[in-house]
Amino acid sequence: MDRIASITRATKETDISVTLNLDGTGKTKIDTGVGFFDHMLDGFARHGLFDLEVKVDGDLDVDCHHTIEDTGIVLGTAILKAVGDKAGMKRYGHFMLPMDETLALCAVDLSGRPYLKYDAAFTAERIGKMDTEMIKEFFYAVSYSAMMNIHLKILDGENNHHMAEALFKSFGKTLDMATMKEPRIQEAWTTKGSL
Repeated sequence: MDRIASITRATKETDISVTLNLDGTGKTKIDTGVGFFDHMLDGFARHGLFDLEVKVDGDLDVDCHHTIEDTGIVLGTAILKAVGDKAGMKRYGHFMLPMDETLALCAVDLSGRPYLKYDAAFTAERIGKMDTEMIKEFFYAVSYSAMMNIHLKILDGENNHHMAEALFKSFGKTLDMATMKEPRIQEAWTTKGSL
């Protein structure tokens, strides 16, 4: 069964389409209108080996908030749809990613329960045209719409670009691990019977 999802969402603030293939090779086609955010989503997909297409028409004349938050909602919805009933899937993933002076930790549980634990202190208000406070908002939106636990922590770091990139790449590596097939089980990996 193909683990591919295409989701569209249109509001007065944003018009977004996302196609996600969990079993891809890292091919991307991304245009959000925010260059640094495109770079972050590309790093997420390439290091998670997901094929990802994202097209966003957002109210960037206001700021980047709605574009980034709503993309998180749509991407999270695509993740939730693509994993399906989660049968035979590892469910948990974790990765510690070094990027020069930066060290980032990510752990996820595709539990059906949304939660974000985020510990990253940026010293710049903006990287390119992306507000650094929107990194947390993006992952919060993903966690709630994908119904998953996400823990993100910068263990060490100084360069804001490296810190942001390490978070997105570690999330990609971690989600790849969590969505891998476990051949020893056929059902969802839980004592409850379903996730």
